[in-house]
Amino acid sequence: MPDLYWCRYPSPWGSLRLLATERGLCRVILPAEESVERWVARFLPGRTAVEGGRLLQEATEQLEHYWAGRLRTFDLPLDLYGTTFQKAVWQALQTIPYGQTWSYAQVAAAIGRPQATRAVGAAVAANPLPIVIPCHRVIRADGSLGGYGGGVEMKRSLLRLEGCNLAPFVLE
Repeated sequence: MPDLYWCRYPSPWGSLRLLATERGLCRVILPAEESVERWVARFLPGRTAVEGGRLLQEATEQLEHYWAGRLRTFDLPLDLYGTTFQKAVWQALQTIPYGQTWSYAQVAAAIGRPQATRAVGAAVAANPLPIVIPCHRVIRADGSLGGYGGGVEMKRSLLRLEGCNLAPFVLE
């Protein structure tokens, strides 16, 4: 029985690749990011992913509801691969309310490490489950959007989908 599954999901920004283990969703690869094979070789060496899986069907259904504005919080089992610090940051990201943004400093304060803003930025950038773990809701202290694995336009679109009020004067 396989223990790693993958599928393609046709998002509004291009094909996402989703990966799951028997324990949960472990990776959402955005169109501009690395290959499935490269991620598997790095984090789950020796495993081979097969297409399909019940959990991935549920994940794609929830993504459909998210794009349609009917889902605010994903309810999927997750199987995260990262450091203890990264996992703390990713857990904090999941508490950012739909339609709101936090700064990197707010995330650092939320995990009890207010001086770790740069480390928080690195952990946000390493988020293995963009969209599902809403790293797109983290912006710079000056209100500018900052970077995003799928590009700034995708980040802006996700925030607009959620109804975030983006100041028109904020430049990237």
